[in-house]
Amino acid sequence: MVDFTLTDEQKDLRELAHNFAEKEIRPVAWEYDRDGTWPQEIIEKAWEVGLMNIHVPEEYGGPGLDFVSGALIEEEFGWGCSGIGTSLAANGLAMTPVLLGGSHEIKKKYLGMLTEEPKLASFCLTEPDAGSDVSGMKTTAKKVGDKYVINGSKCFITNGSYADWYTVYAKTDPDAGHRGISAFVVPRDDTITIDKKEDKMGQRASNTATVTFNETEVPADHLLGEENKGFKLAMMTLDRTRPGVAAMAVGIGRAAMEFAAEYSKERVQFGVPIAMHQAVSFMIADMATEVEAARLLTWKAARLLDQGVRNTLACSHAKRFAADSAMEITVDAVQVFGGYGFIKEYPVEKLMRDAKIMQLYEGTSQIQRLVIAKEVLMGRNVDEPLPESAARQNEAAAKESETASASV
Repeated sequence: MVDFTLTDEQKDLRELAHNFAEKEIRPVAWEYDRDGTWPQEIIEKAWEVGLMNIHVPEEYGGPGLDFVSGALIEEEFGWGCSGIGTSLAANGLAMTPVLLGGSHEIKKKYLGMLTEEPKLASFCLTEPDAGSDVSGMKTTAKKVGDKYVINGSKCFITNGSYADWYTVYAKTDPDAGHRGISAFVVPRDDTITIDKKEDKMGQRASNTATVTFNETEVPADHLLGEENKGFKLAMMTLDRTRPGVAAMAVGIGRAAMEFAAEYSKERVQFGVPIAMHQAVSFMIADMATEVEAARLLTWKAARLLDQGVRNTLACSHAKRFAADSAMEITVDAVQVFGGYGFIKEYPVEKLMRDAKIMQLYEGTSQIQRLVIAKEVLMGRNVDEPLPESAARQNEAAAKESETASASV
């Protein structure tokens, strides 16, 4: 049984996040999208009011918020602008492997960097030849004395140009496929270069870059978890971050639905507002149902995490449905606006462009279907508790397919 009743604190947090999105993000969203503006000022404001690094435990300077609270915040970010929202939320993806696999000293140092100042970190998994199939990665980490030396390039890295440290996945056993991957926390230095900033279709206010490591040395204690267990750590991470991505997709869909509903009441054709035509009103009704269903799936995935229950199936349900729904809703919103929906002067074309990435990053919709199918067909107990190690996650599915979920 999953209880979706929000506490007073969660309601207050949602109101704080909505007001921030309404006052700080929405007014500049379309301008930042048009110009590809980096939202540094908004990042600093979000950090100041406590809307970043929300899952960092109190002992490392964070608020230690639950995952449902995180979903509430990210929905509002998506409602305001998912490009800016992604810039604000990406620290969560980078820090999760540190939370799961880092020593106390590593957590204190690197999580503390994020809570003491408005600094950024990036998650480096995807490569040009290793997207959904992570086992194809070519980045290596070679043990030399008491250090690892990392060489290779990572692409589609969110906040890559601005990060102060990186969570990097690399092959420590190049012949072992996904069983030879390890994870490291890597501070930025002169051996790390930013080779390319992507010019994207959507989420243009977020930074997406290629990051290259050239003989980059890191101390051996910067290994996260065990050597050659990085793939499992990545899967454990994504089970914790996908509910946030789903929540942001809900926010995009909700925004598109609201714009379409308002426009349908104002636009008059054949002597009446187009909302009075069943063809349009049914589209709005379907949008509302999809937003509601996607939100509930997202909350369930987040609540299971908060209860310490394995959520692999639930988070794939949520991420797949919310992402696909956001795409469908935004396409229909453009349709409701008609020809005006195709014009940049109107808001919904941006939302349609932004929605597409939701079906791609942190595991494509097809990868989510793969995970769902394996979970259902294998007949695993979806209510089993998380092991003390913080999770076996879906390693069984990984062993069979050697397919992991790509992330930016």
